[in-house]
Amino acid sequence: MTAVSTVEETTAPPDDVAAARGRFRPLRWLFVLVLAVLLAQLVVFLAGNSRFQWDVVVKYLFEKSVMAGLGTTVLLAVAAMVLGSLAGGVVAAMQLSGFGPARWVATLWVGLFRGIPPLVQLIFWFNLAYLLPKLSIGIPFGPVFGTWDANSVITPLTAAVLGLSLVESAYLAEIFRAGVSSVDPGQRDAARAMGYPPGQTLLRIVLPQAMRVIIPPAGSQFINVLKGTALVSVIAMSDLLHSVQVIYNRTYEIVPMLLVACFWYLVVVTVLTAGQRRLERRFSRGHRDVR
Repeated sequence: MTAVSTVEETTAPPDDVAAARGRFRPLRWLFVLVLAVLLAQLVVFLAGNSRFQWDVVVKYLFEKSVMAGLGTTVLLAVAAMVLGSLAGGVVAAMQLSGFGPARWVATLWVGLFRGIPPLVQLIFWFNLAYLLPKLSIGIPFGPVFGTWDANSVITPLTAAVLGLSLVESAYLAEIFRAGVSSVDPGQRDAARAMGYPPGQTLLRIVLPQAMRVIIPPAGSQFINVLKGTALVSVIAMSDLLHSVQVIYNRTYEIVPMLLVACFWYLVVVTVLTAGQRRLERRFSRGHRDVR
């Protein structure tokens, strides 16, 4: 009996894991079924409700004023992101410095511009001429090199760029600070031991590693500022939302015009998200895969 059982064990086919069937999971099938029903209901609602007025959406989708508003929205977002990144980098460096007054000023900057709602800041900067009728450059309590009328300098465009850039600088300063702080201090010590100067250590050792931490929240912040540009319509800035508002105030076709704005916001955000993913993969080389 012992010999027979030994022969059976040696001749039995080995288990093939690749041919194994997956376990039946009824809850997953139920979830898919519910999802399919909800999706079908959504499609029927979108296609069957005549109040969406899809023909009006298509009519105004590439309207000249809408395209101009879209361009203004993207321009504002890019300008706020560039200026906010420059100011945020300086503020982050001040926060990381060992000089106390610099850290205090940077902390106050972040707390002030991150704590006040962007809409309030936009309205405040747009009305700056009430406090400062004349804007001047010079030495405090000393000679003045130039003076300009505040009403001619603070236009809706400059107020929008200024307000959004200041808000972004506070958020980006925190993102940059967190990214640089995530790099192991031993990396800087090793670079110093190898004779790298501070600037080269920052550019070639610290920043490439910090970018892996900085890019995801910075990309999300770029998307937030793009959507935040809709706030500038309150100061008569002709962004995408203001452009569709002008049209539906004339035609009373509110929902279809808002759908036009939603469409273009989603298109731009989708493009930005794809670019963010690409940057994440580039700076994550050598680390775990980023999906």
